[in-house]
Amino acid sequence: MSAEGSTLTSMEYINHHLGNLKAGEGFWSFHFDTLLFSVICGVAFLYVFYRVAQKVTTGKPTKLQAAVEILVEWINGIVTENFHGSRNVVAPLALSIFVWVFLMNTIDLVPVDYLPKLAAILSGDDHIHLRAVPTTDMNLTFSLALGVFVLIIFYTIKSKGVSGFVKEYTMHPFNHWALIPVNLILESVTLLSKPVSLSLRLFGNMYAGELIFILIAVMYSANMLVAAMGIPLQIIWAIFHILVVTLQAFIFMMLTVVYLSIAYNKSEH
Repeated sequence: MSAEGSTLTSMEYINHHLGNLKAGEGFWSFHFDTLLFSVICGVAFLYVFYRVAQKVTTGKPTKLQAAVEILVEWINGIVTENFHGSRNVVAPLALSIFVWVFLMNTIDLVPVDYLPKLAAILSGDDHIHLRAVPTTDMNLTFSLALGVFVLIIFYTIKSKGVSGFVKEYTMHPFNHWALIPVNLILESVTLLSKPVSLSLRLFGNMYAGELIFILIAVMYSANMLVAAMGIPLQIIWAIFHILVVTLQAFIFMMLTVVYLSIAYNKSEH
């Protein structure tokens, strides 16, 4: 645990690391750390892929170009298998989601005290809050899922028209006008469960991973025996967390493609 952690109780230390750098209270509060690090990850993604595209060659590719090409082909293959409409939007969307979410998740591998301590030094405030992993903020995961939700509605209307969209949520599963309210409730729950499950799955897994890193960091303030156990535990969890970071990015991307495919190819009942 850092010097900052030594002046706090274990509970205060945990609460401090779970707090966001924000302005305002309640619904209208802004989490500046979430916005900052999500934008940094997005800019890094765009910059790297732009640079690779500018210097692409058909000859002997660089290692970075080869890695990007493998990633693009892999994502395109997944979209081709699961989405049977035009891939002009869905394939780039899937690529952007995977890389962006992966980069945001990867920040969790940075030791929990490093970035908050850097923020404290730069701001001159030892008690400043900084939560560096954007995907541990439910506001971010719900905003990502909200974009997917809008696309689900868009592709449903695109494939079935406005009248087909209305019928989908009013005349199914019971094809009788008297049961329209029941159908609307059932289908609305099904529709809303998709973005909610997307956001909560990503948030829950990344929040749990962050919390475990914080709990391991708390061990460093204990006696020498317990503190010595923290080092191997942190290494083991970091190695395992690499899988979690990648898997959660893949699941979010894969479910987005599947949900859009269902919306676009949904057959009439």
